Amino acid sequence: MKRFSLLANAVAAVLMFTAFGSARALAAGADRPKLVVGIVVDQMRWDYLYRYYDMFGEGGFRRLMNEGFSCENTMINYVPSITAVGHASIYTGTVPAIHGIAGNNFLLNGKMVYCCSDSTVSTVGSKSAEGKMSPRNMLTTTIGDELKIATDFKAKVIGVSLKDRAAILPAGHAADGAYWIDYSTGTFISSTYYMKELPKWAVDYNKSIGKVTKDQICYTPLGNKITEEMAKAAVAGEQLGGDNVTDLLAVSFSCTDMIGHKYGTHSDKTREIYVDLDKRLADLFGYLDQNVGKDQYLVFLMADHGAANSIQLSREHGIPADGFVVPKVEKELDAYLMNKFGSKTSLVRCIDSYKVFINHEAVEAMAVSLDDVKKAAIEWLKKDPMFAYVVDLEHVSDATVPALIREKIINGYNRMRSGDIQLIVQPANYDVYGEKIDGGTTHGTWNPYDAHIPFLLMGWHVEPGETHERVWMTDIVPTVCAMIDIQIPNGSIGSPVTAVTDR
Repeated sequence: MKRFSLLANAVAAVLMFTAFGSARALAAGADRPKLVVGIVVDQMRWDYLYRYYDMFGEGGFRRLMNEGFSCENTMINYVPSITAVGHASIYTGTVPAIHGIAGNNFLLNGKMVYCCSDSTVSTVGSKSAEGKMSPRNMLTTTIGDELKIATDFKAKVIGVSLKDRAAILPAGHAADGAYWIDYSTGTFISSTYYMKELPKWAVDYNKSIGKVTKDQICYTPLGNKITEEMAKAAVAGEQLGGDNVTDLLAVSFSCTDMIGHKYGTHSDKTREIYVDLDKRLADLFGYLDQNVGKDQYLVFLMADHGAANSIQLSREHGIPADGFVVPKVEKELDAYLMNKFGSKTSLVRCIDSYKVFINHEAVEAMAVSLDDVKKAAIEWLKKDPMFAYVVDLEHVSDATVPALIREKIINGYNRMRSGDIQLIVQPANYDVYGEKIDGGTTHGTWNPYDAHIPFLLMGWHVEPGETHERVWMTDIVPTVCAMIDIQIPNGSIGSPVTAVTDR
């Protein structure tokens, strides 16, 4: 009888544990925030959190850092580290080799195309061609797509940014809308991919902007202001977070990138735009506190890439730095190859995002192999000491390069879209498109200044803390998906950050 009693007790315990576990699972499955807000700050280096900390108020970046959780060692795991690729990689949890957004521009069906260009759609909100855009060139789902699927497409998903690619790619394929600026009108527009006409709330917000110029939008705090206010208008107009179905708002602040390119990482203009952005974030969080509910929304903030200190600044302080003028190298390489192989047609299509695109059609018309042309191009490029490594993208595994760099090249290489040769420049070197080196900067390389980005979470179910464990950009969305109990995007290679999810 005693043995039977022990067995009965054990069975009862298992049943209780199973019932408790099932109830807990059901509760967890239903326990989602009202709203998820993804914020990308274009060209924000990780160290800006600390460089400008004393200038920040309490409600913006400091609130994220003090009330939220910071992954201090978040890195980009591919090249090139540029805007379209960053936004796609964050929200898909994967790399260009899989999601297909291999650059702001890439090769598609034998032609160089813009990442979001789509001739099958039309502009909504203006008469220009700036709205002929869609996410169709992206091959995988985003967190927004997966949230749609998880909620039987009841969730609302909206993307907002000055840049079309920064609104479209994060929002994903199944989004309710993506909105970006038409600089010719100074108003937000969209595409017939999403809608036939702008919703009334967007029309009303556009009327409130007033007459503004492109330079005002790109190079003053006005860019932050109209982005944040458009985001708030979307929350109100679409009633995001207004019911029991979780919604997603993807916001990207772009003028930080434009100012960084023009003025560099240490300019007064750069400092001012981040101090202003801090105020904008504080205002947005306060608005969400009041209209969605404090701790009822989950925020995750990150950057699409960082930026190098300007060559000019580095040189002033004795740090080795240099740049190569892309059109010059492109022209000289093409002339060398045309002469060597006796071609009357250009053999170099272009150099873009540290990749050389060979004109395959021109090569096929000659009695020479593509491998021969690539080999000749690589040997010519290697003569320039600025290029630390020059790699045939079809033979990366054979290249003598550090393992970390090799992995980033492989992750960034989409064989149908990425060109032929990868250029790895020396540290503190970068591509220059103007005629001279100035105080501005750029990005796109594997180095920490371009690859080390902030990643912070705040709000719903987030306890304060930080980790210095290595986190990859592709881990960001898997972490959020784990928190809200939805499937990760269908091409994701990332893993949840357990320092966040297991707390």
